[in-house]
Amino acid sequence: MTQLRELYRCDICRNVVEVCHEGAPSLVCCAEPMKKLEAKTGEEEGKEKHVPVIEEVSSGIKVKVGSVAHPMEEEHFIKFIEVLTKDKVKRAELAPGQSPEAQFCVKKDDVMEVREFCTVHGLWGNN
Repeated sequence: MTQLRELYRCDICRNVVEVCHEGAPSLVCCAEPMKKLEAKTGEEEGKEKHVPVIEEVSSGIKVKVGSVAHPMEEEHFIKFIEVLTKDKVKRAELAPGQSPEAQFCVKKDDVMEVREFCTVHGLWGNN
């Protein structure tokens, strides 16, 4: 059964979807079941370039991807950064050539989870 805010990926077309209404027994794309993405949190290789780092700024928070800047190349980049609160999902969509960071107008204390999606290494989080 799907749950609110889960992310799924199609291994064929690489489509990524987020559940906005829970309850489906499974998700299918390209006639195949989609795989649920589980956020890596830092035990894996590459954590220094993937785990989101949160810092407070005057307007809310700034999220940087990794303690070492993540590459933002055509075939390898951070597609999005998401900040999840109790009742909101805030997402910044990124593209090659941009900095792997984003600012969000949200109090740090309200943040339940931060996650980012790398086009090569998948979903990473900091919760």
